[in-house]
Amino acid sequence: MPDSDSRLDPSRTALLVMDYQRGVLDRLPESDTPLDAAARAIEMVRRAGGLIAYVRVAFDDADFDAIPETSRMGQRVAAAGRSFHIDSPATQIHDRIAPEPGDLVVRKTRVGAFSTTDLDAQLRDRGVDTLILAGVATSGVVLSTVRDASDRDYVLFVLADATADSEADVHNFLVTRILPRQAEVITTDDLEVMLGPKMI
Repeated sequence: MPDSDSRLDPSRTALLVMDYQRGVLDRLPESDTPLDAAARAIEMVRRAGGLIAYVRVAFDDADFDAIPETSRMGQRVAAAGRSFHIDSPATQIHDRIAPEPGDLVVRKTRVGAFSTTDLDAQLRDRGVDTLILAGVATSGVVLSTVRDASDRDYVLFVLADATADSEADVHNFLVTRILPRQAEVITTDDLEVMLGPKMI
């Protein structure tokens, strides 16, 4: 639980909803739990006036051709056939948390949210310096984005209940031992308090 001085300024805050797409969620043994938490976080941040930013992984034909043979991610994408094509249903953001007008949506072709997108520039243009992260998987997009965003000097919060991994022990290790080194790990209950009427 954040301390009593933890506050979020919605005008400078974005919730990153990362890789919440069918082809990724289908790999989880139980996807309803993080989906419920993500939907709740989206509603809270949107109501408070913060930015909702969606990140999805998908490849067009040129992207497929440009993946170098040395890329381990590229090997996994190639093994999946065309399921990660930009037009595939597997790469679409889940209907339950679909973007609304005014939300930001970026498409990436690597693990982290920043390296192959203009996300950083779009966030800076909106005056955002604080990020709340929700994503699948904890060991993939969440870990990579925390590392990169920390180097970019964002204030970081990770929603433990709105992140998930196909391996529960990996998720638990990351949210208790690794991610707290660069981000504050919170829950959607904590987020509700931080965005409460007395704090905005």
